[in-house]
Amino acid sequence: MAEPESEPTTTTHHLTIPPGLTQDEFHELTPSITQYHTYTLGQGKCSSLLAQRINSPSDLVWSIVRRFDKPQTYKHFIKSCAVKDNFQMVVGCTRDVNVISGLPAATSTERLDILNDNEKVTGFSIIGGEHRLTNYRSVTTVHGFERDGKIWTVVLESYVVDVPEGNTEEDTRLFADTVVRLNLQKLATVAEGLARDGVCNKSQGLIMLQSLYFSDVWN
Repeated sequence: MAEPESEPTTTTHHLTIPPGLTQDEFHELTPSITQYHTYTLGQGKCSSLLAQRINSPSDLVWSIVRRFDKPQTYKHFIKSCAVKDNFQMVVGCTRDVNVISGLPAATSTERLDILNDNEKVTGFSIIGGEHRLTNYRSVTTVHGFERDGKIWTVVLESYVVDVPEGNTEEDTRLFADTVVRLNLQKLATVAEGLARDGVCNKSQGLIMLQSLYFSDVWN
């Protein structure tokens, strides 16, 4: 007799501090975690929440993260990304990603699910391609901090995904966590490098941020 399916549960990311965050940061971010990083988990699904502190202003970090059409700017393992002619970055648009060799994936078709410039929230779902991340859905939020004259950013990224047949929940989470963590670390490197180069100097910051938002600077 087949075992009865377990009742769906809700993730509790808002109760556990992700590695790398202080108690003070986590306390301030808990409402956003509850709002944007909570998922319903059915049988055969897993979820995780990761955090990255970046020594750059949040506007600069967001200008990188929001570019759904340029994931290769900070995401490892992406060989190329293609979008349709006359692409408009609005909810429902899609991108086709080619993955570098050596991973259990070749291509990924992804849909933009949310893009909120006011709240600095974006998210996407994988809807097709050759990969093992079935029903993968991710949300990324960008949060600015200022204490004692210091400015920094915390980026939160969470996901929910099916556990592939033949794999354990732990194996699936370990693989997905590793990819997300490496991407966030590269995001920090890119953003901090731009900040060191003076992107955020008051004399040129507005012009540079506008170009990051609206031009093809990330080619």
